[in-house]
Amino acid sequence: MSTEVPRQFKPNLVLVNRRKAAGWESRKRAARELHRVGLQRGIRETPTVEAIEKAMYRHETGRVAVTDPVYRQLYCLAYDAKPHDLFGELTNGAEDRPHFSVRSHKFVPAFVGAEGAALLRDSAGCTPATEQWHPCYSTPVEHPEGGCTLYVWPCGSVVFHLVESVEFSTIAALAFWRKISYGDNIRWAAGYISRVVPDLDESTLYVFGAHWVIEPAWPAELTEAALRIMATPSVLLHRDRAMDDEHLAHAELIEQSLLSEAYDHGGIESFGIRGISSGYASWSGVVYHPVAVDRSLTESELVACGLAIQSMWVYTDAITRQIEQGKDPEVPPIYGWRHLRGARSRLTTSRPRETGQHQAMRRAILQTSDLMPALEQAIETLRDTDRG
Repeated sequence: MSTEVPRQFKPNLVLVNRRKAAGWESRKRAARELHRVGLQRGIRETPTVEAIEKAMYRHETGRVAVTDPVYRQLYCLAYDAKPHDLFGELTNGAEDRPHFSVRSHKFVPAFVGAEGAALLRDSAGCTPATEQWHPCYSTPVEHPEGGCTLYVWPCGSVVFHLVESVEFSTIAALAFWRKISYGDNIRWAAGYISRVVPDLDESTLYVFGAHWVIEPAWPAELTEAALRIMATPSVLLHRDRAMDDEHLAHAELIEQSLLSEAYDHGGIESFGIRGISSGYASWSGVVYHPVAVDRSLTESELVACGLAIQSMWVYTDAITRQIEQGKDPEVPPIYGWRHLRGARSRLTTSRPRETGQHQAMRRAILQTSDLMPALEQAIETLRDTDRG
């Protein structure tokens, strides 16, 4: 008696749902429509209705990926979709795929004002932080998901730095975890701050993520594209779609398509060095993989850069919101335009012993954060109102 385990197939729910959304409940009906479309468009290699029906069964049940150019074209025409919306080559299941391991660094900034910062610093028992770009205070705080440190800047910026070690078989799974967990992280941070500073505006909180890739799971020729996708994971997701298995299956298909196309994006800045590291920064986040650990950047350097930029980002955002409400910004003179001018210098000016890698990282993350226009406006406005 054979003890072989039957192969498990993962259905292509995207194709199934596209077919049903078109009103074609049976594959036979859908096959006739694809055949008609092929003839109308003059596709000479259009298969017979019977062949299309059989292929559709194999494609929808996940027995084979859609690699035949004729079928890819027919599906796209019939469902009015782009290739990356429909196709991919998924492996049998998450348990059979290689996993990549990541240390996730989440920065959750908030602005509480100078008085709120002093209250939060004292209540949490913060002490002067070391090796940071701007003087601040820090202390470990308990968090249900991982190690967390609270950083407080006297000007009123607060950043929670949450570190979690995670493993995933697809970048789509990482994107799902990221989107779901970010909401939980914001609510947790708001609850923590509100116990001390009760008038916090939770709508201003956000999460900025940095992924330190410990062990990649892709062939060498796909790794750079994978890291670029990881730097912009929302490209895999639909904004208004439920976070369910069907959405995940669709996201995995898009991931495979983008990998095959050597995905790149104009909003991504590279700061890696061939043979030493791979690094990418975008508006959505930062990804870094040290290839030669003893010659690459360190995690603490990446974290310090993230903390410095996010602390200034949330401060200038608070000033920008006051400006847009038609107000003259209210900040203590000691943290006025001269303070921001000093912060700008620290963010943009190279240090005497700064390495080229560190310089590239700083510039890439600063560029993609879009901090500088807001910082320049804040300095100009505070100077005009004689603040600082």
